[in-house]
Amino acid sequence: MIVATALVLLMTIPGLALFYAGMVRSKNVLSVMMQCFAITGLVTVLWVIYGYSLVFDTTGMEKGVVNFHSFIGGFGKAMLAGVTADSLSYSIPESVFVTFQMTFAIIAPALIVGAFAERMKFSALLVFIALWFTFSYAPIAHMVWGGDGGLMWDWGVLDFAGGTVVHINAGVAGLVAALVLGKRNGYPTTAMPPHNLGYTLIGASLLWVGWFGFNAGSAVAANGTAGMAMLVTQIATAAAALGWMSVEWLLHRKPSVLGIASGAVAGLVAITPASGTAGPIGALVIGLIAGVLCFFTATTVKRKFGYDDSLDVFGVHAVGGIIGAILTGAFAAPAFGGFGTVTDIGAQLWIQCKGVAVTLIYTATMTWLILKFVGLVIGLRADADDEAQGLDLALHNERGYHL
Repeated sequence: MIVATALVLLMTIPGLALFYAGMVRSKNVLSVMMQCFAITGLVTVLWVIYGYSLVFDTTGMEKGVVNFHSFIGGFGKAMLAGVTADSLSYSIPESVFVTFQMTFAIIAPALIVGAFAERMKFSALLVFIALWFTFSYAPIAHMVWGGDGGLMWDWGVLDFAGGTVVHINAGVAGLVAALVLGKRNGYPTTAMPPHNLGYTLIGASLLWVGWFGFNAGSAVAANGTAGMAMLVTQIATAAAALGWMSVEWLLHRKPSVLGIASGAVAGLVAITPASGTAGPIGALVIGLIAGVLCFFTATTVKRKFGYDDSLDVFGVHAVGGIIGAILTGAFAAPAFGGFGTVTDIGAQLWIQCKGVAVTLIYTATMTWLILKFVGLVIGLRADADDEAQGLDLALHNERGYHL
């Protein structure tokens, strides 16, 4: 679990930081890395003060009873009260469990950065992330993972490693943020190609490796479930990478590095909720579907509706998360080669859809309210001159490259 925890942290720094940094223009490379790094520090501190408590404090919860604590935990574990060198959680040292779950809480808001890359003020980012972590991440995580009495836990929503909690949550928030902030100056008429796809491929590779900690570690044990989670993660990621690459190759005549890297991430996202219950065949199917559908969302759908989701957070994470969350309901069933306990596939699919719907509606609403509040208080967007100059120099007084 210590190794799995380190792998999940590796996903954000440097994995996600490099993945995103390579896709922006050279004048914004440091700003994206800085955002990922600062979020890592900010969420760590908030997790210690109250985040762990809001997600995992079970005070007032009762199985089958819907009350206030079905939606959010209390403050019984604030400042990590009761966490000692000897305390246990899920049969492992609670200190390790706290840190493992902290790394999930870090990467979820960091994912949103890609949707509004190159245009949000750094001060606004910090305030937005603190509020989003508190009022969006923590409640969804508690409802899904809080245990008996948690709203979606009691419904029986299957989310082994964070399809709803992390990816749909962050992906929908990213779309709302992109819409509220508006398009980058010059988008879509001005070419804004990735400045260093080498960074992006290295980042995607680190995400792929780190994701074994994300999914296999969610078994919270060294057992067969962890081993199968590792296997299906590899299978789905490979299938999605090939699926995205093949469709792009067919339509555009050339397979791109950005495409295969994006496809791999789509597969990682989609298998996440299913990784504890799906078998190898389910992983192949989930991966292929995610690779193809995420490709069309990130290209055709984005162009049709004209929103500026800079680095395709919605197209990859929200859509991939939705695909994975829903298909978990089918591929957790032994009838489809799964290792879950699902016998009524139709009923489980309905439960999964309910979980997706609640996450979509709650996250979209809460993110919009938070962004509007931050916009009123300190303003969201860097001014036009700063955006033209690049956020590296304008906001951080540094350059990523010296010619």
